[in-house]
Amino acid sequence: MPKPTNDPSLEKQIDQWRSYLLRRQAIHSVDVAELEDHLREQVTALVKAGLSSDEAFLVAVKRMGALDALSREFAREHSDRLWKQLVVLPADPGEQGGWTRSDAFVAFALAVVAAILLKLPELFFALRPDENAGFYARNLSLFVFPLLTWYFVWKRGLGAKTVPWLAVTFVGAGVFANVYPFGMGSNTEVLLAIHLPIALWVAVGVAYAGDRWNEVAGRMDFIRFSGELFIYYVLIALGGGVLTAFLVMMFQSIGIDSEWFIQSWLIPCGAAGAVLVASWLVEAKQSVIENMAPVLTRLFTPLFAALLVTFLVTLLLTGRAIDIGREVLIAFDLLLVVILGLLLYSISARDSQSPPGVFDMMQVVLVVSALLADTVALWAIAARIAEFGFTPNRVAALGVNIILLVNLTWSAVLYIPFLRERASFTDLERWQTNYLPVYAVWGAIVVIVFPPLFSYI
Repeated sequence: MPKPTNDPSLEKQIDQWRSYLLRRQAIHSVDVAELEDHLREQVTALVKAGLSSDEAFLVAVKRMGALDALSREFAREHSDRLWKQLVVLPADPGEQGGWTRSDAFVAFALAVVAAILLKLPELFFALRPDENAGFYARNLSLFVFPLLTWYFVWKRGLGAKTVPWLAVTFVGAGVFANVYPFGMGSNTEVLLAIHLPIALWVAVGVAYAGDRWNEVAGRMDFIRFSGELFIYYVLIALGGGVLTAFLVMMFQSIGIDSEWFIQSWLIPCGAAGAVLVASWLVEAKQSVIENMAPVLTRLFTPLFAALLVTFLVTLLLTGRAIDIGREVLIAFDLLLVVILGLLLYSISARDSQSPPGVFDMMQVVLVVSALLADTVALWAIAARIAEFGFTPNRVAALGVNIILLVNLTWSAVLYIPFLRERASFTDLERWQTNYLPVYAVWGAIVVIVFPPLFSYI
């Protein structure tokens, strides 16, 4: 009998590996025990070499000799766990890590290019950000997302089937972002600036997932990447804020005003380049920060659930209606988007083979309460439209809330049977990943159809 370690996490992973072999391979338990001895020897050696137990387990599974193909299949089918570890399995024992120095060089070079592209309209066409805010708002994602997409095209080695479609997508986005004659204070221009990044982000996802975009696991990996990218970006922004504060203080001490440099160069160029840098950091997995996302999800899920339940109870007891002004609409939709993000990331970070637990019950409370809140908001929006007519903002809010309503409704339909152990968690994963193109389609509709439909107002 192989001797267990004192690491509960490692023992759990070895138990899953052992069960997998017994299910998939017609071998006796003594054979599994011998293979387990070999696996544990490899893990011990890798831990002594400096890897964590989780990293050592994943690498050892990949290097297993006697059942190498089956072990690789195990690692592939459990790819969701790869995002919860700090390692990318090497293609062969001699390969080191999941990234190379060339990755870092390309990512940082593209970050510099993004910063340069952001300044080109001002330097060569005299389009100052303070005087041409609409132009920069509409095109902001086009300064960064094509470069990020190219980074993943290069890293994944995508071929002629995918690249032309991606190029056409970004060219078309550039045309529709700049061809319409928007006036001052145009609502449709604001809506275009908000929805264009949503539509293009799915194009980034196609490049990120590569050949695996048509698979649930590939799209789920992109959801994980998106959540972790947000965390990295926020941390970089916080660090940039500290850097900026020290920069101001140091130059003020010698009587030099650095505000012009900060506002015109440091903040906009840093914000654009940080997207590429943060994406590279997520890919490189150089620290344990990616494990913060599931932790934050577990922290904020009960808090947001309590917020929504309190709001609904107060609404019911007071009998008051929601005041659907523009700011309230935006805030309410942002709240629902945040809740959807919590749901998506908790699903992506969860082991689909684990049985339902207390946190899953909390998720259902969050989903159902968000569903009820969305229904109330939809009712208020519909009443507003019936009373005052259609406007771009109201129609956009109506569309977003309907899309969220469908997502949340079917999520609840799939989640509740899982809690009762009558359905598989993979059904919920499949639903969420299959729904991603809906957001892109709606974003494209707002970008392409809304401006002429509402006469560019």
